[in-house]
Amino acid sequence: MPGREVLPSTLRRSPEKAQRTWEKTHDSAVETYGEGERAHRTAFAAVKHEFEKVGDHWEPKGRKGPSDQQAAGGGPARRAPTAGGVDANATKDHLMAVARKLDVPGRSRMTKPELVKAIEKANNNATRKARGGR
Repeated sequence: MPGREVLPSTLRRSPEKAQRTWEKTHDSAVETYGEGERAHRTAFAAVKHEFEKVGDHWEPKGRKGPSDQQAAGGGPARRAPTAGGVDANATKDHLMAVARKLDVPGRSRMTKPELVKAIEKANNNATRKARGGR
């Protein structure tokens, strides 16, 4: 199934480059692994290399590279937790700026890991709301 037909809603609200990255990687992964979760995970891994999730969409990171320890690990597939599109490898200043943009309460007192979790939660809430949920 072509990537354009199964493009996730968060990517539909994102820059064209993020959409193209997901589509091309997804289509290549479908040829290699078949349609399904593995192709989707592979496509998201490619997007996370250049983009980070902010609210209900993806934005360029400003630097290329893995977004969290799971992405940096490489090797065989593992079921380690990810940061859900949050660039956990970014500086605390960058995470504070993202948290400010998302109006995360209490952000000034948070540690870097707490900021990552709070941004991930705010992103999930924004995505749910954009999809018509509460």
